[in-house]
Amino acid sequence: MRGFRARNLLIRILDDSLTDATILFRTPDQNSTAGVRRNEASQADIVIRVFRERFFSQMLCYGNLGLAEAFMDGDFEMEKGRLHDFLIILLRNRLNQKVGKDPRSLWRIGAYRVVNALYGKRKNVQRHYDIGNELFESFLDSRLVYSCGYANTLQDDLEQLQTNKFDRICRKLDLKSGDHVLDIGCGFGGLLMFAATHYGATGTGITISRHQFEQGNLILNKHGLSNRVNIEFRDYRAVEDRFDKVVSVGMLEHVPRSQYVRYFGKIARVLKPGGKGLVHAIGCNSSRNEHDPFIQKYIFPGSNQPKLSEIAGFLERSHLAILDVENIIRHYHPTALAWLNRFQVNKGKLDSQKYDTVFQKMWEYYLSCAAAAAVASDAAVFQVLFAKDYAGHIPLQRV
Repeated sequence: MRGFRARNLLIRILDDSLTDATILFRTPDQNSTAGVRRNEASQADIVIRVFRERFFSQMLCYGNLGLAEAFMDGDFEMEKGRLHDFLIILLRNRLNQKVGKDPRSLWRIGAYRVVNALYGKRKNVQRHYDIGNELFESFLDSRLVYSCGYANTLQDDLEQLQTNKFDRICRKLDLKSGDHVLDIGCGFGGLLMFAATHYGATGTGITISRHQFEQGNLILNKHGLSNRVNIEFRDYRAVEDRFDKVVSVGMLEHVPRSQYVRYFGKIARVLKPGGKGLVHAIGCNSSRNEHDPFIQKYIFPGSNQPKLSEIAGFLERSHLAILDVENIIRHYHPTALAWLNRFQVNKGKLDSQKYDTVFQKMWEYYLSCAAAAAVASDAAVFQVLFAKDYAGHIPLQRV
C-alpha cells in the first residue's frame, strides 16, 4: 500500500511537470503513464519496466541518488529508450525546480520522507573500489584521457575527439617548438606527449596518483619520449621551476575551494613573463552550485564545479590577464556518449570479483548522467586562456 501511494504521487508530479515527453512505467500489476500524451501509452517516448515498488519511493524521496541506487539494485530497467534519454527528459523539464515551486508537492514529499524513514533508511555507506587500469581501458580512448573531448564533426570517434581537444589546447596556448610546458594533474601524460610529438615542446607533468606516475612514465618510455617529457609524483604546490606555458585539464574540480588562492597563485609564480596558461574544468553555469548527491557519494566525493566568476576572480587576483573563455559543454555529450557505448560493449570483460554487477551498473549510471547533464543541465566545461602579460599579443581571431 505504501509503495502504491508513492507511485501515484510520483506519477502526479511527473504528469504536472513533463511538457514534451511521455513516460510509461510497467509494473507487475499495472501500467502507469505520465506526460503530455498520458492517455496514449503506445506513443510513450520512454518505457520503464519496474520490478520493485520501492523504485517509486526511492525516486520520489531521494531524486537522482534514489534513482541511481534503484538502478544499481536492479529495481528497474529501460524497455524503450536509453537511460540517458530518460535522464535528459527529467533534466530538460526542470523537475526539481517545478516541484520546489509547488508547496502541495513539497508537503507531500516531505511527509512521505518521514513515513519512509520509519520503514528503513536509504544506504548511507559509500562503496569503495580499487578502480585501476582495467576499468579505464574499458571506456576511455587508447591514451586513457579522462576529460571532455572536442568534436569537429558528429562522426568523430573517441580517439579523434581527444586528438581534436589536444590540438585546440596547443593552438590556444600558441605552443612553439622549444616551449617548456607544465601540466598540472597530467593523468597518463597524453597531452604532453601530443605537444612534444606535434609541436616540438618539452614538458613536465605532475600527479599525486602513484599509478599514473608509474604507468605514464612507462608509456613515455615506450614511445621514446622520456627525454622530452617527464611525469613527476608530487603535489602542484611543490613545483618551483619556471615554464613558458602552463595547462591544467580536469584538475580544478578536485581542488578544495579553500585552496583556489594557492592553486592560481602557484600558476602565476611558475609562469614566465609573457607566458600563457589554460585551465579546463567542469563547471557550474548558474548562480548556485548544487552538488549532485549521487556523484558526491559514489564517484567523486568532495569534488567541486567552479563557477566562471570564481575562476575569473582568482585569475584577476593573481594578476593574470584573461584572453579567452569558451564553454565547450556541447562537446561533453558526444564524449560521454562514446564512453558509455564503449563501457557497455566492454563491461562483460571486466573482472567480476573486482567490478561486480552493482559497480558496473553504478558506472553505467554515472556515464549516463554525464551524457544527459551535457545536454540539459546547468553544467559547463570551461576553457579559460590567460597570460602573464596584460600588453601581450592577442591574435585577431580566436582558435
